[in-house]
Amino acid sequence: MDTSSTTPDSPTSSRLPRNVKVLGWASLLNDVASEMIYPLLSNFLINVLGGSKAWLGIIDGTAESISSFVKLWSGGRSDRGGGRKWFVVAGYSLAALARPLTAVIAFPWQLFGVRVADRIGKGIRTPPRDALIADSTAAAIRGRAFGFHRGMDHLGAAIGPLLAAVFLWFRPEAMKELFLLTVVPGALVVVLLLFGLRSPKAAAPKERHTWTLRPFDRGFRLYLVALIVFTLGNSSDLFLLTRADELGVAAWLLPILWCMFGLVKSGGNMFAGRVVDRIGPRPMILFGWLFYAGIYLAFGLATAAWHVWVLFVAYAIFYAMTEPAEKTLVANLVGPEHRGLAYGWFNCAVGIATLPASVVFGVLYEMFGPLVAFGSGAGLALAAAILLARLPRSC
Repeated sequence: MDTSSTTPDSPTSSRLPRNVKVLGWASLLNDVASEMIYPLLSNFLINVLGGSKAWLGIIDGTAESISSFVKLWSGGRSDRGGGRKWFVVAGYSLAALARPLTAVIAFPWQLFGVRVADRIGKGIRTPPRDALIADSTAAAIRGRAFGFHRGMDHLGAAIGPLLAAVFLWFRPEAMKELFLLTVVPGALVVVLLLFGLRSPKAAAPKERHTWTLRPFDRGFRLYLVALIVFTLGNSSDLFLLTRADELGVAAWLLPILWCMFGLVKSGGNMFAGRVVDRIGPRPMILFGWLFYAGIYLAFGLATAAWHVWVLFVAYAIFYAMTEPAEKTLVANLVGPEHRGLAYGWFNCAVGIATLPASVVFGVLYEMFGPLVAFGSGAGLALAAAILLARLPRSC
């Protein structure tokens, strides 16, 4: 189990390193752009493009699954030569170019193409970015570093929908123009990374890189299995917005709902990251997954619009408990020379399960209603928690 920093120049103080701050601000700006679109996608697909809930599952599930294989490649490849910065820049650049194309599409299959391109960009950047945070940060504050990064990400996820809500309040028929405006924060992200991000030299693998699990022990592999089981019950969050729409939340309030969701996740991540450093990531993930099971079951049982607002707050707390903990646990379970590959496998494991999770959830939702769909997710979360409990308590 790794308990040390990766590079000789990694900080030993309690201050967050420059790279963590730059990546935090980049994620904030990127999510401003991304979340100006995301909470409107289900409404846009179903009511404007004429798609269905099944289409929703196919689009988001397939895009995330394709992204997962890209993450495996980019994470492992970034271990060679210490050039993680350029993977991060390339990934954010592709997403910045793809997102505004939502403004010119007219059919569900075109939205599929845009989402795939956007998620490929995410696949290119995510494992090298997470490894770069771990490379740049002392082990004692690793939870706080990931908590800060996720907190900034979610703050952007709150600002984006708020901007969208204000824009649509004044111009309710101009949704496509709103999508086009995402080019502005996307371009700012690329400029910030080009001039602000540094690339510390990572420890090189002793053997030639291969995309296998051979470098990792049983503990890391068990963690991946638990993640896959959990993710099979964790479908696209677009279904939560669909559920909100069904329960009577007005379309113009969906961005406000998503803004509130992002704010709670942002503050919660920054707090929870410090807790992870004190008690360890494993108990945080365990409690978070059990909490998730209860929330998902409640989504299936909800009967009124006000229930949605309460449940979205609870769901944001789940994210806060688990996000910094999950990424910290990866760094704790593996050595620094294979850290990029480990984050590649972490993200790949999640992505592999995302497609069947979203497709099956969409079909269950369409055929049997919300209680069956959300109840199945709750059951898989409980099974995943049982698997994770088998990891050593010291993790």
